[in-house]
Amino acid sequence: MTWSIVARDSESGLFGLAVASKFFAVGALCPWSGGPHGAAMSQALPNPELGHRALGLLAEGHLAGDVVAMLTGMDGGIDQRQLHVIDAAGGTAAHTGAHCVDWCGHRSEPGVSVAGNMLAGSEVVAETLAAWKANPDLSIVERLIVAMQAGEDAGGDKRGRQSIALRIQGPEIFPRLDMRVDDHQDPIPELRRLYDVAKERFIPFSAGMPRAGRPFGILDRAVIDRIIERDAGKPLAARTDIPEV
Repeated sequence: MTWSIVARDSESGLFGLAVASKFFAVGALCPWSGGPHGAAMSQALPNPELGHRALGLLAEGHLAGDVVAMLTGMDGGIDQRQLHVIDAAGGTAAHTGAHCVDWCGHRSEPGVSVAGNMLAGSEVVAETLAAWKANPDLSIVERLIVAMQAGEDAGGDKRGRQSIALRIQGPEIFPRLDMRVDDHQDPIPELRRLYDVAKERFIPFSAGMPRAGRPFGILDRAVIDRIIERDAGKPLAARTDIPEV
């Protein structure tokens, strides 16, 4: 019912996840992240327990390939599921069940994995991956949006469009950015609109949230206001910390 990308920005270590589907609120079930250890996506007939367990195994130090191998061995419905995982080092692994609905498949490379089912064709996965790889100079959010647009332009979900979600995960337990379009006739442009709104205040405000080396965040509201004034409209920074002003 879906296609998705999980990736790691090699410079900053930030993880990016994006998923789209002709299904209501795909972001409520499929993407999984939290902390510095990696990320996962459970889809097709999704089993959220797989995503939850994947994060736990990654936190224990298991590599992506081992995580996928362990999880596919413990789910009686695995033939109808897709799962792909990225670990802290950018290692990736994926599973596409034999009974997932065509077109279905995945392509996993160091630093990025794309998987999909119920797609118009293999070009959806191929073009999503190619667009990610072709745009390393874009900000991580723009890079994910461009990649998903390329997949949509290649046919996307063969049933049509309805929802999309995008998440940026740093080493904190909470995401740097978490956006969802749950029900829309044209979800990707709506996601872009939400990103523009997020840049106005949410993203610069979030620079003051607790981070490594700053466990309580920025508590001086005057400093927070100066950061918002300085950075309003700017893209989400790839670097893992934002200097105070």
